[in-house]
Amino acid sequence: MKLDLITKKENQTTQQEIIAKIRELINFKNLEPGDKLPSERMLSEKFGVSRSNVRDAIQKLEFYGILKSIAQSGTFIANIRRIAINGMIDDILRLDEPDFKSLVETRILLELKTVKLAALRRTDEDIKNIEAALNAYTQKVLAGEDAVQEDLLFHLAIAKACGNSTINTFMLTITPEIISYFNSMPVCDENQQITAIKEHEAIFAAIKDQDPQEGKLKMKEHFKVLYKFCYDKS
Repeated sequence: MKLDLITKKENQTTQQEIIAKIRELINFKNLEPGDKLPSERMLSEKFGVSRSNVRDAIQKLEFYGILKSIAQSGTFIANIRRIAINGMIDDILRLDEPDFKSLVETRILLELKTVKLAALRRTDEDIKNIEAALNAYTQKVLAGEDAVQEDLLFHLAIAKACGNSTINTFMLTITPEIISYFNSMPVCDENQQITAIKEHEAIFAAIKDQDPQEGKLKMKEHFKVLYKFCYDKS
C-alpha cells in the first residue's frame, strides 16, 4: 500500500506538470475556442511522459470544462476565452489535496442523498448488486480480513443505484483518497466492523423496501463513528 500511495502522489505531480505545459502550449500557439490540441501521442513525446499520464491530465481538464474530446476527431479547446482558461488552470494547479475531514464531510453529504434516491429509483438489478457487495463485505469481516475496499464498494453500489451520474462520478472521484486514509488511520476496529455489518443490512433493507427516510436515518447512524473520529482528530 505504501508503494501504491507513493506512485499515486508521483502521478498527481506529473499530472499537474502536464496541465501547466498544456496551458503553455495553448498560450504559445495562440489557440482559440474550437482549436484542436496535438494528439496524445504527440503530447506524450513533446512532454516526455507516458500517454496514460497525458490522458489523465486531459480528462481532468475535460472535467473542468476546459477541453472537449470528440471520438475519432481529437481533443479541442472548449468555448472559453484564453484569459479565462489561464485563470481556471491557475485555480486547478492551486487546488490542495482534500484532508480527511473534508473527505468525510463530502462523503456524508453525498451518501445521505444517494441512499434516499437509491430507495426511490433502485431496480432489481441494483438490489442484486448492492446485496452482492454486502455479502462480500460480510464474508471478509467475519473471516477477520481487511474489508475497507468491500465496504466502499457497498457504498458505490448504492451511489450507482441512485440514478444520478454526477453524484456517482463524485463518489468515484473521492473513493481512492478515502481508501488511502482508511489504510493509514485506525478508523474502524474489529468490533466496529462487526457492527457495520448490521448497519449495512439495515441500509440495504430500507433501499429494498423503497423507504427513503428510513434509508437516510440508517445511513446517518452508520456514519456516527466515522464522523466522531474525524472531528476528534481536528
